[in-house]
Amino acid sequence: MSIHSTHLNVRAVRAFSDNYIWLIESPRTQGQVVAVDPGEAGPVIAELQRSGSSLAAILLTHHHPDHIGGVPELLRHRSVPVIGPDDARITTRTRTVHDAERCELLDLGLSFETLQVPGHTVSHIAFWGHGALFCGDTLFSAGCGRMFEGTPTQMNASLTKLRNLPPQTRVFCGHEYTAANLRFALAVDPANDAALQYRDRVDRVRAEGNPSLPSTLALEVQVNPFLRCDNPIVMHAAEIHAGKSLREPAEVFGVLRAWKDQFR
Repeated sequence: MSIHSTHLNVRAVRAFSDNYIWLIESPRTQGQVVAVDPGEAGPVIAELQRSGSSLAAILLTHHHPDHIGGVPELLRHRSVPVIGPDDARITTRTRTVHDAERCELLDLGLSFETLQVPGHTVSHIAFWGHGALFCGDTLFSAGCGRMFEGTPTQMNASLTKLRNLPPQTRVFCGHEYTAANLRFALAVDPANDAALQYRDRVDRVRAEGNPSLPSTLALEVQVNPFLRCDNPIVMHAAEIHAGKSLREPAEVFGVLRAWKDQFR
């Protein structure tokens, strides 16, 4: 299926139970695509064969196996650049990118800014450009990733960095977690009209078998409690849950994330 962002044509390839591998079509060279976080090779190869496309590059946001596991097999089919964060656990990468560095794929007409967004992992990065954000497991629609390696202060700062991008930015996350995330978001802020309307829309889209993604930052700042840790309603809900006053957004974030970890 094809999903159009402001300037890019992006295809969602499903992997495992709920992962999305994003295939970015080159706006300059027809039939050339860039794969983002190919945790599984088979679905990518099948989509390339179906569409008659060729893999031109691979972008990686972090080291977890469900985001990099398919890279070796893809490279056996075609040798392409593998661009990712400075992390020795990603042994297949051929180029390392750092915070605020441009990731240029000039032959493909693509250029992204690299954003360091630690929290889910310490070396996690995101790619932003052409009106699109590929954020791996840092930001989900109506939610965020678990903190496997980072701290609440780091993760809150990373999410604030993403929140400050242009509102029209389309958000391409690594997993289909939107419906479950909205259940938690509405537990935090039950009267949030935007979240209630979004829940109904997501339910319809998912019932039809389609992805809920991409989202937009404009929507996320309305519905995502992890982007609203400085919002009085969200702060009050976190304080009630924690049974104490919370002084700063990072503390609110820590309470929300721990609450979400146990939420069913």
